[in-house]
Amino acid sequence: MAIEVILMDTVKDLGAEGKVVKVKDGYARNFLFPRKLAAPVTEGTRRQLVKLQRDRAAAAVAVAAAAKAAAAKLAGVSVTLAVKTSDGVHLYGSVSAADIATALKAQGFEIGREAVEVPEPIKELGVFDVKIRLDAGAEATIKVWVVEE
Repeated sequence: MAIEVILMDTVKDLGAEGKVVKVKDGYARNFLFPRKLAAPVTEGTRRQLVKLQRDRAAAAVAVAAAAKAAAAKLAGVSVTLAVKTSDGVHLYGSVSAADIATALKAQGFEIGREAVEVPEPIKELGVFDVKIRLDAGAEATIKVWVVEE
């Protein structure tokens, strides 16, 4: 037996949020409904979906504004990392995204290591431009100074 449900969230291989689909009764009752991924098609659930979409859009706008503000703060930031070298030029190890994120945290920025984009490992002294990818597509470029300890 198939029933019509309205998707409250995007479900892989089924459809996008807001779509009305026919699914088997057991799939809806045992999987979709308990996880709040779908609801029976009624006027109330349609209103609930519109409210949910409006709330998500408002939250997305707030996240985008916060990300742009954080990117503006990060634009002029530079980080200095003191590392050990073998011959005055080459490092013993390399400077990783986690090292840069830790240095940014020490300066008061809550940036995760996954947001730091280092194109290739930094293995020598110098000044490097590193991109920081924030939420909502915002990004900033910072200067990383790698100096001898």
